[in-house]
Amino acid sequence: MWQDKMNVEGGMTGRNTLQGLLVVSVEQAVAAPYCACKLADAGARVIKVERPEGDFARNYDRAARGESAYFVWLNRGKESIALDLKDSDDLALLRRMISAADVFIQNLAPGAAARLGIGSEALRAADPRLITLDISGYGEEGPYRDMKAYDLLIQAETGLAAITGHPAGPGRVGVSVCDIAAGMYGYMAVLEALLERAQSGGGKAIQVSLFDALADWMTVPLLHQVYGGRAPGRVGLNHPSIAPYGAYAAADGEVVVSIQNEREWLRFCSQVLQRPGLAADPRFADPSARVANRAALDAEIAAVWERLKRAEVVARLEAAQIAYGRVNSLADLAAHSQLRRAPVDTPAGELELVAPPARLVGEAVELGRVPALNAQGAALRREFARGNTQAANTPGEAAQ
Repeated sequence: MWQDKMNVEGGMTGRNTLQGLLVVSVEQAVAAPYCACKLADAGARVIKVERPEGDFARNYDRAARGESAYFVWLNRGKESIALDLKDSDDLALLRRMISAADVFIQNLAPGAAARLGIGSEALRAADPRLITLDISGYGEEGPYRDMKAYDLLIQAETGLAAITGHPAGPGRVGVSVCDIAAGMYGYMAVLEALLERAQSGGGKAIQVSLFDALADWMTVPLLHQVYGGRAPGRVGLNHPSIAPYGAYAAADGEVVVSIQNEREWLRFCSQVLQRPGLAADPRFADPSARVANRAALDAEIAAVWERLKRAEVVARLEAAQIAYGRVNSLADLAAHSQLRRAPVDTPAGELELVAPPARLVGEAVELGRVPALNAQGAALRREFARGNTQAANTPGEAAQ
């Protein structure tokens, strides 16, 4: 049992942390694959169950040398098997895989897993050690339970779009924040359940929804609305309640500047703007006044910055020890000196991904390969064939 491995003297590190853990994931799109990917990165054996035509994220784009950028990002280190869950033999095979698993993840439509006989309640009744994770759009109950939910829809429903963008209109956050948030919460909850199981021997039934995940991230603006009577307005690339904290245009590009206290405000006026008297202007004398008079403040800053190259603005900010960030393009990010990368093997050949954010000091980053559709299908069918008592003890053609 995997929980017994946790007690071995000296422990396990790096990609071996979850070695011996079997995860079966009936997954598609982003949220569930993100969670399962993190478990695979930590050394778990993850079997990705795809529909016969494959996870539809395989066809989102062809940006990564013919492969989907989404799929390459989310499915490294997994084994792939294509199953038709309407076929009784394939469904029986899935059940045998789950019976050997430590963790079962699914993000089918609400109620679909139960109708197939692989709902959390039935599975955990048969195996109380099993940890199940159900990821959905709005949760397993409530009036929105059966609504279809995708990332942009949840950005709109949770009010995120209403506080994002320019004053002229709402905007979308440019990455799948709802899916990523739900996948992160699922990953954290699975790890907590594994730790508890190591002590108690019992598993957990976990439910995470995209809506709940983003609602948590929306807590601060929600508190402003509920207790302050108004939501933060859309202010483009600016902070809604601090000024100056936003993007200002130099002659050849934008720079975001952040003033967090009055000492920085004085240095900003004297060293960056080279207008020390501005700090005493009654319109800008304290943080609240600067926010209330943001338009006038922005005009004062713009009058100075528009005459300067971005490099000169940055030099002044650094000399004054003022926090800043360049408004970079994706091409700038691709060439960024701080960007860490790691190679990954894919059906299209080797690609470079962003390295996992959590660094394990002294350990190299190694990412498992991205599987082709059904790449391990034949091996998994043999491994989990009816009557095979050795199932799950040794991986088949594992995606290492």
